[in-house]
Amino acid sequence: MKKADVIEFYARLAEADPHPETELEFVNPYTLVVAVALSAQATDVGVNKATRALFREVDTPEKMVALGLDDLKRHIKTIGLYNTKAKNVIALSQMLIDDYGGEVPNDRAALERLPGVGRKTANVVLNVAFGAETFAVDTHIFRVGNRTGLARGKTPLAVELKLDKATPQPFRLHAHHWLILHGRYVCKARTPECWRCIVSDLCAYKPKTPPPKSRALAGSAPQAAPDPATGEA
Repeated sequence: MKKADVIEFYARLAEADPHPETELEFVNPYTLVVAVALSAQATDVGVNKATRALFREVDTPEKMVALGLDDLKRHIKTIGLYNTKAKNVIALSQMLIDDYGGEVPNDRAALERLPGVGRKTANVVLNVAFGAETFAVDTHIFRVGNRTGLARGKTPLAVELKLDKATPQPFRLHAHHWLILHGRYVCKARTPECWRCIVSDLCAYKPKTPPPKSRALAGSAPQAAPDPATGEA
């Protein structure tokens, strides 16, 4: 995507949603770490339902360790892989107490040391809690980056590095939120809703998905072409 198109791409997303925010509910940086760690292979909606009551009771590493593994599992049992995630949350909470005085570090390497915290989670925490200009590449951003031509890459890290290079000010702080939300609600995996996309004319994806009425008149169900980079239909 050309530089002028990148600027226009972000400008339109920014105009439509000037102050995007994560859809995960959290109280402070610690509960954000927990929520993002729990969100792996789970929906934000599902995580919020499970953590709403938990975070009313537990909002520090010390309280989480005191809660204990069994009670934590009871709170998050509706989330996929909850047994492993519960063990990681207790372990990361203990590490925060032992190594960081119970505070969430504003440092990527330190965050990635925490059990269950990878690069994507660290990027979210750095951006949302500390205002860092990071790009947390999940499946939505990976898809949008490749499909639109904004940042093509075969791995999440490759897409992240290209986004970091291609994204100009003043869009860097909120860029990953705009891209996540765009992928979640418009540029969907199976059938991108190109007919209502505000950046469709800047996007490299072909063929563009027609409106539902047009597809019905054509007498066929929507068939989205697979993305060359992602393999998603």
